[in-house]
Amino acid sequence: MSSIHTVLVFALLSAASFTPVCLLEFCQNTDSDCHSQDKTASDAVRSRWNMTVSELIQDLGRFSLSCKKLIEAFPVDEVDGNFVCTVKNCIFSRSIPTPLKGPLRLAAVSKDVIEGILNLDMAVTQSDEFLHYASGGRLLPGSVPLAHRYGGHQFGYWAGQLGDGRAHSLGQYTNRKGEAWELQLKGSGKTPYSRSGDGRAVIRSSVREFLCSEAMHFLGVPTSRAASLIVSDEPVMRDQFYDGNVKTERGAVVLRLAKSWFRIGSVEILAQSGEVDLLRKLLNFVIEEHFSSIKSDDPDKYLVFYSTVVNETAHLIAQWTSVGFAHGVCNTDNFSLLSITIDYGPFGFMEAYNPDFVPNTSDDEGRYSIGAQANVGLFNLEKLLAALSPVLSNKQQKEAKIILKGYSDIYQMRIHQLFKAKLGLLGEEEDDGYLIAFLLKMMEDTQSDFTMTFRQLGEVSAQQLHNNNFTQMWALEDLSSHQLFSDWLSMYLLRLSRQPNDSDLDRRDRMKNVNPRYVLRNWMADSAIRRAETNDFSEVERLLHILSSPFVTQETAEEAGYAARPPLWAKRLKVSCSS
Repeated sequence: MSSIHTVLVFALLSAASFTPVCLLEFCQNTDSDCHSQDKTASDAVRSRWNMTVSELIQDLGRFSLSCKKLIEAFPVDEVDGNFVCTVKNCIFSRSIPTPLKGPLRLAAVSKDVIEGILNLDMAVTQSDEFLHYASGGRLLPGSVPLAHRYGGHQFGYWAGQLGDGRAHSLGQYTNRKGEAWELQLKGSGKTPYSRSGDGRAVIRSSVREFLCSEAMHFLGVPTSRAASLIVSDEPVMRDQFYDGNVKTERGAVVLRLAKSWFRIGSVEILAQSGEVDLLRKLLNFVIEEHFSSIKSDDPDKYLVFYSTVVNETAHLIAQWTSVGFAHGVCNTDNFSLLSITIDYGPFGFMEAYNPDFVPNTSDDEGRYSIGAQANVGLFNLEKLLAALSPVLSNKQQKEAKIILKGYSDIYQMRIHQLFKAKLGLLGEEEDDGYLIAFLLKMMEDTQSDFTMTFRQLGEVSAQQLHNNNFTQMWALEDLSSHQLFSDWLSMYLLRLSRQPNDSDLDRRDRMKNVNPRYVLRNWMADSAIRRAETNDFSEVERLLHILSSPFVTQETAEEAGYAARPPLWAKRLKVSCSS
């Protein structure tokens, strides 16, 4: 078995190109509970929500947004309108959504977001008012729609001005918990940043964004949220695979939410344009609003902010990896400053384990393969550091470079923790990393399913493992075909036997709580999309329900084959940047 040392690498766990340094752990908290709140505003919120938790807003006339913070904090583009132009010396442009044409249909709605975040009664979503408000046809009280100016490095190259080319930020909503959420429409028409685009999104991409936003949340991965999906009969022309085959699709709009939509590209565009005063203003705002543990008068506040983003980005990508998620387009304009998952495009959940898995057919070189995401995170953080340089002293820049070198160790530490949990391991033993790497190498050799291999290891009893009894466990059957499987299994069982006060039932319960049985596989999304395009939204609704409890075995999901071996036609599916 010693020969396996020559081929065993961490695969998804590895970061071979990183420079190993001492671990720099920065635990600045960016959780919503720690966000700073103006005392007066908080008191007003508590007064406004002087009601029982069971009471929800039943009339949209009582639902209002505020754009005051953003408009007062930043200069807004003086040119008012949706025509495409180069924008300078501002963070936002005023831009009115373009209403969808044709009959509107509510294709999907997240009860968890509607009730739990927006404090609305679900009955409200069945009204014509909601259809128009959530698709851009009408503006909610207090809304001043804005399009955000940002730039970005796309596939490794500076792309210049990008911005919200088909998204409109409607304003901020503060719920009864005191949480402030920024509401945004995606697919709501042209803005000054649309470039050659039409400002629309189609059903195909909108179904995927809606479902995956919610699926990732229930997997425990930091993410933007999706409240609703509205489709229309408005024709939208798309060349899905950029092969000259232009087709007519239908327009759709997603109402999505995040604590903030600022991204690395938000900082980059200001640094690239030499707008240093505005750069400071943006950073001060982000720190004050979302990094409450950083003191505003701290001379090192930008450095501490950077260390926090480095730490949280490493943690986020480790979480992506632990559930087999590949973002697909890890450009700097798609990386949140709050380290949440945003801008769902050609993503994919890996099926057969393969570190080179690329969900995006537009990514010919595999730059954003699942195994490369950690290195891409490093690249993006390097670009963030370059953008911060104008506001950092020479000493702070040197310290920031040391912080960045610690990224790999933070990532390795977190990924090790996550995969240990996936295997039900307690405590720490010297060979734990080897045990994980050994398993991943076998999975790669046998093309074992990533999600179900870990899930079934958590469902199978120790006695079944001893007996190699994997009846009706297709993923473990595939894995057990490896010639070294018995060697790995002996190591694994021996490791489990050394865990004091740990029963087999406890192990299985722990593993089932971290290893999902259901993820949004591309074939599942594609099946729902094909039905949605014929106005049958039943599968979208079913997937939303099932993916809201991904760790729980569900009869409906089993009947639909969501935990079964993927169908053969799934291998032919392609996803591109076109949406």
